[in-house]
Amino acid sequence: MLKRLVDLVFSFLGIVVLIPFFLLIAVLIILDSRGGVFYKQVRVGINGVDFKLFKFRSMRTDADKKGLLTVGGRDSRITRMGYYIRKYKIDELPQLINVFIGDMSLVGPRPEVRRYTDLYSEEQKRY
Repeated sequence: MLKRLVDLVFSFLGIVVLIPFFLLIAVLIILDSRGGVFYKQVRVGINGVDFKLFKFRSMRTDADKKGLLTVGGRDSRITRMGYYIRKYKIDELPQLINVFIGDMSLVGPRPEVRRYTDLYSEEQKRY
């Protein structure tokens, strides 16, 4: 209960403070390449429930269909702006939205894709 309250307060404050920065990044992404501002990927949350994790889009549209691994800092699937978005971890900031709506928490294990969680042992699934 207290953890959820902390998540709500800090994610809300983070979103409010960062809105001007979010808008600037959104404009730069739109000017840099075709496609949406956000990249949404299905991840596994608490109790094995799937949710859509938000990130700023740093790759060309449909680039994830060519594989999940990124090949170094100059991967051809990454946009010009995407290089800097990834380098400075700006792509992760929209996850404050996920924290606010309760999909994930500020503190805890990082949500993973189903492809990998299906390989977890029963003990690993508890965490």
